[in-house]
Amino acid sequence: MNNSNLSAILSLHAELSLVVVLVVVLLADLLRKPDAGGRWFRVMVCLLMGVQVFLDLTPDARSLFGGMYVNTPFTSVVKSILSAGTLLVFLQCGEWLGRRDTRFRQGEFYVLTLSTLLGMFFMLSSGHFLMFYIGLETASIPMACVVAMDKYRHHSAEAGAKFILSSMFSSALLLYGLSLLYGTCGTLYFADVPGLLQGSPLQQLALVLFIAGMGFKMSLVPFHLWTADVYQGAPTGVTAYLSVISKGAAAVALAVVLRFVFPLMKDDWTLTIAVLSVVSITVANLMAILQGDMKRFMAFSSISQAGYIVLGALAGTTQGMASMAYYIAVYVVANVAVFAVISTIEQHTGGLTSRDDYRGLYRTNPRLTLVMTLALFSLGGIPPFAGFFSKFFIFAAAFEEGWWVVVFLALLNTIISLYYYLLVVKAMYISEPEDGRCVVAPMRSAPGVRLCLVLCVAGICALGLCSGFYEGLEYWAEAL
Repeated sequence: MNNSNLSAILSLHAELSLVVVLVVVLLADLLRKPDAGGRWFRVMVCLLMGVQVFLDLTPDARSLFGGMYVNTPFTSVVKSILSAGTLLVFLQCGEWLGRRDTRFRQGEFYVLTLSTLLGMFFMLSSGHFLMFYIGLETASIPMACVVAMDKYRHHSAEAGAKFILSSMFSSALLLYGLSLLYGTCGTLYFADVPGLLQGSPLQQLALVLFIAGMGFKMSLVPFHLWTADVYQGAPTGVTAYLSVISKGAAAVALAVVLRFVFPLMKDDWTLTIAVLSVVSITVANLMAILQGDMKRFMAFSSISQAGYIVLGALAGTTQGMASMAYYIAVYVVANVAVFAVISTIEQHTGGLTSRDDYRGLYRTNPRLTLVMTLALFSLGGIPPFAGFFSKFFIFAAAFEEGWWVVVFLALLNTIISLYYYLLVVKAMYISEPEDGRCVVAPMRSAPGVRLCLVLCVAGICALGLCSGFYEGLEYWAEAL
């Protein structure tokens, strides 16, 4: 290996640091005793992820490997958001991983999850569709294993099977679209494709297949049918990871490709994205009202949130990209907080996830109830929490580009989302338990979960008040 190749590899700061964490975790798992509780191991992994997030806070720009890898300050910031979100998920998974039937699989969980994150990093920094596809598959295949981690539980195995089958189908659609694009353009480089687009029927079909493939990854309607079953069957920590990290990475990657690879076909893909956004928000909101299980409820909530997120791609501007990244950051802290509460209650009650089981929760666990309420208010867009500002910025970006009808319909749907989020709040504060006693007894969550909840609440409150964060995202988005 010559010096230029070595220097190129060493300049992959985010990816290289993540690989180091992954290798250290793998070796530590091999050396630890199989019957050990693994508390030190979980602490070590969280510390390593914290160091990785801290070391990669500085945005950088570089193009490597003949333009196949292209990193920008904006993608660096998105990677930092995803790494921080992964750390929050790791903190909330401590109780689940400490169970007798899962503690011996802790290493597999961390290695597979970090592998998916590495694939997302390469997908975000790809300058070539081959690199994009490799990153996408690296992010998808290990995730199927993590979804089926509780393999002796029927729902987890079923969720893993549904996830891998859906991933295969979506990957096939996307790859077929890329083959059509290569056949009509003769190249897969992001920088070269725009000059070779003529808007021919084959190129339009390639665009449709690409959006459909990414729609499966983001669980946009009508590509969402796998989502509720997988979210319900997967371990709750894995569901949290799927709902925020995987969805956020796919949304940014989709927006970057549409904006920079298909600018000459903008009239085609903006209309498609607008329809997908409105339909996803509307259908998911209506279906969420009917759900009694909290994990299925949050599955349809995540579909609705994905519809809001792609409004940033619809704008296709610097403001749109910045508002999308801001929305993802706010969504990460709010959604992880909700799933942390769900997971804590699930682990202490033998697996209860029904909304009816949350009746009277404020009497026995007022702190958990408060965190859940703040997170749901943020997801619903109630001021002064960060969720209100994230929706405001992303609506403003779409409105400025003339999509006022889409914004109006999204605003109407926000009222519906407030209704079903308040159903959970009503159950916790107002609804009386059937026999007069709350199903969920007083409990004390693990230290990692408490730290996760504190960080999430701080994010929900601070991200809405610190205008410098959004201004920084807008500044970095201009460098795209």
